[in-house]
Amino acid sequence: MSKVLIISITLIYLALLFGVAYYVDRKGGKQKSWTNSPFIYALSLAVYCTAWTFFGSVGRSASSGAGFLPIYLGPTILAPIWILVLRKIVIICKKQRITSIADFISSRYGKSAFLGILAVVIAVFGVIPYISIQLKAISSSLDLLMSADPLLLNAHAHLPFYEDSAFYVTILLALFAILFGTRHLDPNERHAGLVAAVAFESIFKLLAFLAVGLFVVYGLFDGFGDLFAQAIEREDIAQLFTFEEGMDGTQWFWLTLVSMFAFLLLPRQFHVAVVENDNPNNIQTASWLVPLYLLLINLFVIPIAIAGNLLLQEQGIEPDTYVLTLPLLADQEGLAFLAALGGFSAATSMVIVATVALSIMISNNLLLPLVINAELVDETKAELPGRLLGIRRVSIICVLLLSYSYFKFVGESYSLVSIGLISFLAVAQFAPPVIAGLYWKKANRKGAIAGLIIGFLIWAFTLPFPTLIEAGLFSTDILEYGIGGIHGLKPQSLLGLDHLDQFSHAAFWSLGLNTLALVGISLYSKANATEIQQADLFVNIYKYQEQQEDYSVIQRQASIDDIKMVLTRFLGIQRARTLLKKFESNRKLELNKLETAPTELINFTETQLTGALGAASSKLILASIAKTDAISLEEMLTALEQTQEILQYSKALEKKGQELEKLTKELRRANHQLQELDQMKAEFISTVTHELRTPITSIKAFAKILAENPDLSNDRKNEFLNVLVSESERIARLINQVLDLEKIQATDQELSFETIDFIQLLEHTATTFSQQVSEKGIDYRFVSEIKEIIIMGNKDRLTQVLVNLWSNALKFADPQEGQIQLELQEVNKTWELVFRNNGKAIPPEKQDTIFDKFTQVQDRNLGKPQGSGLGLYICRHILEQHQGSINLVFHPGWATSFLVRLPKLKD
Repeated sequence: MSKVLIISITLIYLALLFGVAYYVDRKGGKQKSWTNSPFIYALSLAVYCTAWTFFGSVGRSASSGAGFLPIYLGPTILAPIWILVLRKIVIICKKQRITSIADFISSRYGKSAFLGILAVVIAVFGVIPYISIQLKAISSSLDLLMSADPLLLNAHAHLPFYEDSAFYVTILLALFAILFGTRHLDPNERHAGLVAAVAFESIFKLLAFLAVGLFVVYGLFDGFGDLFAQAIEREDIAQLFTFEEGMDGTQWFWLTLVSMFAFLLLPRQFHVAVVENDNPNNIQTASWLVPLYLLLINLFVIPIAIAGNLLLQEQGIEPDTYVLTLPLLADQEGLAFLAALGGFSAATSMVIVATVALSIMISNNLLLPLVINAELVDETKAELPGRLLGIRRVSIICVLLLSYSYFKFVGESYSLVSIGLISFLAVAQFAPPVIAGLYWKKANRKGAIAGLIIGFLIWAFTLPFPTLIEAGLFSTDILEYGIGGIHGLKPQSLLGLDHLDQFSHAAFWSLGLNTLALVGISLYSKANATEIQQADLFVNIYKYQEQQEDYSVIQRQASIDDIKMVLTRFLGIQRARTLLKKFESNRKLELNKLETAPTELINFTETQLTGALGAASSKLILASIAKTDAISLEEMLTALEQTQEILQYSKALEKKGQELEKLTKELRRANHQLQELDQMKAEFISTVTHELRTPITSIKAFAKILAENPDLSNDRKNEFLNVLVSESERIARLINQVLDLEKIQATDQELSFETIDFIQLLEHTATTFSQQVSEKGIDYRFVSEIKEIIIMGNKDRLTQVLVNLWSNALKFADPQEGQIQLELQEVNKTWELVFRNNGKAIPPEKQDTIFDKFTQVQDRNLGKPQGSGLGLYICRHILEQHQGSINLVFHPGWATSFLVRLPKLKD
């Protein structure tokens, strides 16, 4: 293919990536909803799939069958517990404003500057080989497309840099890494554009690889059956997919374990999984979507490897290039270029994110502590933010140039996977201090430092060192006889352990001794106050998650002016003003009126500086302006316990406060109901008194007439005596009703039930009131097609219910054209009696309480209640004793309707 065309399309693709990132960044909040989606987050985690995946997995499969799988099995097996482990890490980092894996380790172990530097050194030495294989993949792809001769791929080591395509690829990637990742000082401000670009590349490389896979299986062969049938006929290929010829279980174990650690602890993975994650809930979706992505992108690895071995192996072509050379073999230059762009996409996303993450680590943990003292002393210097961005840009260039140097002098002689595994095991050294830091409070700084140093030295001795020997930089006698002729110091069989493959051997010794040193030294050494505080926060982060104030049990003193000075010097004037206004607004303070900074402001300042400069640097800055009150270890532990108790007590108080607020509302409602009840009771007493006084007055008056006029005619005497009897009965009824209420309230006694013909009971009650119905000219109707209804009940009690309902109906029926209707029917194995009357309706304000005690409806003429207000309450209670009910219902054309329900007698 034309060099100009290849270079032009590659540059257009990079411009497209930058356009995506620039567009998302410019839109800002408008795009925040979809760039923060769990699917974009999961796709950004696919930055794990680099050129190693795109080209190297096929190369490894071609030589070891299924040997590439453990690299992807590790993250897949780990995925279900991301919700616990990764979520906890994200919450800690947002709380502490942690911006890198080095910062995480440094912050956990007392904000140790030395530990941060050590972590940076390990990360840089570990990741540089990994970046170098991306440069190798890109340059090899371009060379292959331009020359179409796979045998000319190993010429980079002999070319001067100005003729080497890999050098220009390095410069181009450095430029784009600077444009993508160093436009803001504070890495905690999410790079939405970078994340969007990485997600786009994840989709592109997946589609490109699937396109090549489909072409190989269905274009070069007649499907999977044909491909595997030909593979089985080749004994050398068939044997690759057996443990005897491929890999043993020990190698699978160590590769799977190390890949688990690498997926979360590689600087680029930590950056996209933690630093760029604004919503921990996205992890739940990623825990199934990422394994699905890994499955899809590896779906055609084995078929492509088999096809390459069948068609290209005898030509001596490097297996890492099969993804490109197979389409070229079939004169499919367009597909080959798509594959090259897919590999380029996989490599660029890794390089950009990795160099940005490393630049943050180098500037915050390695270089900043060296310049901070000068910044504090020399006030004539410009603000740090601009120069700090310059430091990070220079760091990116340096990292890429070192990676290019490694590729040129060492990496070109090894496969992509071999170099990649060196990097994986390097960052896996972070696993013991990270895991212990999350779940074991006793893990301390001394143990973490010892473990990392031992693990790093053993890693360097057992993996990278042999590659340097084979590159001719050291004597090959070391591999055969050991350093100084000591057989126990042979890099590939340390202490005589020679039955493991090189990678398993290195993993066993480095991770094993790393963990042993961490645990052993932590158990037999003491932590300082800051370590204890940070250990409690990391292990028990969920206790502090909802705490608004920045957490610290160490009391420090500093002036307001010093606080303003450091914020301005290290974050810039505008950023400092914004943060101080935010602090004043949240805590309702005026800092200008204070001389000494409150502890909360000092903690707030340290947290903000940590986000921009790292935990160790921010600790150093605050130590220069803040005086720390002396505190012993015992006082520290006591303060920490008290702080925990206070936090727990605060949460308990908050819960009790909510319960008290709820109880207060309930008490207010109850008080209001009591006031209403008291008013109803007063009305009841007034009504009962009036009802008693009226007949007593009549009895007294007529008795006096009879006593003073013995000569009255018999007719008049009989008339007066009838009045006396009537009024006496009236008093008796009132007293009986009050006594019924008392009886109901005193006990819910068992009633004697018997079979009752309910229709006869209705007719008998109607006959009792027939005279009053006739006198008032009321139109009474009983509507029912049922001739006989047998129920179980207490006849006297049910009669009382019907009498009360009749009394109310007669009392409030229309005085001119009164109507009363009883309708009886069966509904769902229940007898329903509707008792209707026209005339006076129950007022809306009384409808909810009409069945309560003392509730009375005023008479339309007298303007005062009639009756005792107990009738309907008694009706409801009696019907409930009969497993029935009574409700107020509404029927068009009727003023009042009561629905009485009684259970149907079972057969």
